[in-house]
Amino acid sequence: MKRTGLNLVLSAALFATVLLAVAMRRDPSQPNLAFMREMVDSIPYDAFARNPVFPDGRTMQAPIPGTIARGELPLHYAATPEDALRAAQELKNPFMETYFWSEDDEELLAQNDLGGAAFRISCLPCHGAAGHGDGPVALRGFPPPPSLAAEKALNLKDGQMFHIITFGQGNMPGYAAQVSPEDRWRIILYIRSLQQSETSVSAGVQK
Repeated sequence: MKRTGLNLVLSAALFATVLLAVAMRRDPSQPNLAFMREMVDSIPYDAFARNPVFPDGRTMQAPIPGTIARGELPLHYAATPEDALRAAQELKNPFMETYFWSEDDEELLAQNDLGGAAFRISCLPCHGAAGHGDGPVALRGFPPPPSLAAEKALNLKDGQMFHIITFGQGNMPGYAAQVSPEDRWRIILYIRSLQQSETSVSAGVQK
């Protein structure tokens, strides 16, 4: 008798489970039940959604003229030779005070290493590993840039170098979009170390 009752209970449970499985069968044509709709439906307008609140019908508005992005500093120079000379006088490399640093200055050497990494990514293809203008791009027929060890490059101020990297010069395009301002200064720091090494070698040969 007890066994018969248990079988009936199990049969009823099985029947109920089958009914529930059929009743809750997924129907791709019907939306699922959603709880806490505010987690599904966005209360604010999405960035690229149309928005009747603004006259142009856009949610994402252009920044106010003169807005400066966080972490960015304005550069009030134009891509002209005159402004390159002005930059030479006004801009100073924040990572160094002199081109002849001590090897004990760990912070400056660390910045120099970062500059070397940025140089190899953005500058080496044309300028070459030592800055002689013999990079792989130049070796494949593109007009080679002047050597960074040449007298003209040695006489360039850091600010003018920064202007050239930012806006370009001659066949060289501007790298403002590819290289951050900090890395531009680090690259200049690294170029100075290359120039210093070149000068030291030349002085040794002359002796």
